[in-house]
Amino acid sequence: MTIAYTSAPATIAVSPAPSPTTLPERFRQALARELDQQPGDPTSDQCLRAAASACRELLAQRWARTQREDARAEPLGPARRVHYLSMEFLMGRALGNALAALGLEPQLREQLAASGLEFGDVLEQENDAALGNGGLGRLAACFLDSFAQLGLPSFGYGLRYQYGMFAQRIQDGKQVETPDDWMRLGNPWEIARPEVCYTVGLGGRVEAEGGTRRWVPAERVLAQAFDFVVPAHHGERVSTLRQWHASAERPIDFAAFCAGDYARAAQHRVQADALNWVLYPDDSTDNGRALRLKQEAFLVSASMQDIVARHLRERPSLDDLGRRNAIHLNDTHPALAPVELLRLLLDEHGLSWEHAWRITHQAVSYTNHTLMPEALETWPLALMQALLPRHLEIIYEVNHRFLAEVRRQRPGDEALAARVSLIDETGERRVRMAALAIVASHKVNGVSALHSELMVQTIFADYARLFPQRFHNVTNGVTPRRWLMQANPGLSRLLDARIGTGWRRDLAGLAALRALAGDAALQAEFLAVKRQNKERLAARIHRDLGLVLDPASLFDVQTKRIHEYKRQLLNVLHVVARYQAMLDNPQADWVPRTVVIAGKAASSYQQAKLIIELAHGVARVVNHDPRVAGRLKLVFMPNYGVSLAELIMPAADLSEQISTAGTEASGTGNMKFALNGALTIGTWDGANIEMAQAMGEHNMFVFGLRAREAQQVRELGYDPRLYVEENRQLQRVIGAIEAGDFSLGDRERYKPLVQGLLGRDNYLLMADFASYVAAQSQVDALFAQPSAWAERALLNVAAMGEFSSDHTIAQYVDRVWSAAAVA
Repeated sequence: MTIAYTSAPATIAVSPAPSPTTLPERFRQALARELDQQPGDPTSDQCLRAAASACRELLAQRWARTQREDARAEPLGPARRVHYLSMEFLMGRALGNALAALGLEPQLREQLAASGLEFGDVLEQENDAALGNGGLGRLAACFLDSFAQLGLPSFGYGLRYQYGMFAQRIQDGKQVETPDDWMRLGNPWEIARPEVCYTVGLGGRVEAEGGTRRWVPAERVLAQAFDFVVPAHHGERVSTLRQWHASAERPIDFAAFCAGDYARAAQHRVQADALNWVLYPDDSTDNGRALRLKQEAFLVSASMQDIVARHLRERPSLDDLGRRNAIHLNDTHPALAPVELLRLLLDEHGLSWEHAWRITHQAVSYTNHTLMPEALETWPLALMQALLPRHLEIIYEVNHRFLAEVRRQRPGDEALAARVSLIDETGERRVRMAALAIVASHKVNGVSALHSELMVQTIFADYARLFPQRFHNVTNGVTPRRWLMQANPGLSRLLDARIGTGWRRDLAGLAALRALAGDAALQAEFLAVKRQNKERLAARIHRDLGLVLDPASLFDVQTKRIHEYKRQLLNVLHVVARYQAMLDNPQADWVPRTVVIAGKAASSYQQAKLIIELAHGVARVVNHDPRVAGRLKLVFMPNYGVSLAELIMPAADLSEQISTAGTEASGTGNMKFALNGALTIGTWDGANIEMAQAMGEHNMFVFGLRAREAQQVRELGYDPRLYVEENRQLQRVIGAIEAGDFSLGDRERYKPLVQGLLGRDNYLLMADFASYVAAQSQVDALFAQPSAWAERALLNVAAMGEFSSDHTIAQYVDRVWSAAAVA
């Protein structure tokens, strides 16, 4: 796939790229220079840092060349420069990706072999960059990769978290959170930009000066830029993740220091530094909520100042800022961006409201990632007034003008005005951040066909009636560079041998595999690759957890953040049901199965943490019962992240995508698993639907209520107890958990889970249980036929071309980010 702007216009004097013959030599020189500074024989960690430094030097040159090209680009070319704002970017390790993009892996392997070191051992020394948590952050990272691959002028904007969200440890079967101190030895990949620094205000008051408003912040924080360079794999272009690091504007309070009050002397510095500490701080306290809002304001203020400053360096006027720059909000966390941009244009640059609004509306677009009203951010007016008084004034003005237009279109419909107002007047008055993002944006999208359809029918129905042309769909995608080429080199080589290498540039080339899926020799080769990947995962599990797994068993995998709607609990219930059935009929020809679960629960989410504890309780019983030895195992892999996903996904036979229909916006794990040859068991939800349509529904194990059916069940008065009473198998499962069979006789431990299932069962586990178990029986039957299983798996891989993030970004460019989109 190519886009017209991947090459610089003819009028640009592009610096010559280093030739392929010189690049390896320059890498060797840089690597040798770094290693020469280390005494004695190099260690794996020293080699990692030396290789990172050598790669960074080469990537910095590509970055400078890319910035020169973008700055000199023809005015209003086919694509605006994209600025992608996200609270998280789940980047993973960088060395393998950089070496692959630069084509330098053979050189490093050669250098390491000469020192008696293993390439894989060096890669393992790198910590995952703890800049994200789940699908939202991983999607943003995939997009940066595609920005570079497609040559899109772009910046990602995020925060430089020192401790991530948290590192997950398991103690006595319970999740324990500890700081993820991933930068304790520094980050060899980031490039400090001391010249890029902005002041961000918080608190204070707003004063009137003549006809203008002037904000006088009570606190000022410095935002320092650190860049992470993301390279293209088939070109010289790069994208940039610009991370902001907060520090206090003022030094210590010297008088307090001299008085011996060291805490007070540095209090403001600690408060500034806290902005960098943790992604998504626990917001169950007033201080936690304030910190979250401060983080969001800090991100958008530094980013908007940077965008405006760059534009004015390149252009004489702000008039065309919106026509030359796209500002995209990845969910509601950065929804203050249009307000901060308005503040800069109005207060700092003296534009009229109409002029500033036109620029802002042209620039801003918004992606929604949830259908759950409770997940849409709102902020109390009192907190907003205390921290961002000028921004609240601007929000009031936006709302006043918006509601005037609503009343003009729908006179007399005050109920509509109340529903769409940016201010929720019911109970504690709050600012609705999703509403703000919709009103300020020229385009709003969902991330799968079903999600986008439900979005305009439910949570945003009123806005869709007011702005019918504003809403559209762009289905998510994943980068094949990390999730197939790097994560699964065995399968990648097999694909090269059978269908050529064109799929590496354009994933649609995988379609050529469809005609070969019935080839017995290819099936055998595919299964051999899968077996190697399963053995690799089994070895890791044995090393870390001491469990011995059978690589011949069906690897049944569910990896995602732990949440009730994602229904890891349904998975565990099936494990219990299967265990009980095996005890009832031990002589049956059971298909051996290894169930792998991985994911983090939010630190304050007690039900999710209890699901993790139940999974460990069930595993403790099942894994040590000699009556099912070798035929059923349950494994929870702690501290799930990108690097662990790269190990797990190529090894999976079955991908669990079992959210309640109508709750999962899209999912991208489903795409990664299928790309690596796993079959999917899933509900008719999110991107599962489009995947099933692409590969043929018969190639997916679909079960459960569909979204409309689920809604009808709720409307008719859903009673989960009725489903339990009618299903003897389900009664036994719930009874065993309730009786303490998996909690050492403690009948109280899992009582909240049981009460939740029998009382409200918000996510319809009881309603879908029988269908899920039936689908799992179909899985067993097919897995017992290796050739038929391999054929289905190959058809899954063949259908994944349209789920490349390159394809997704091309759609964003066409519909949202092109100059034509705001012409």
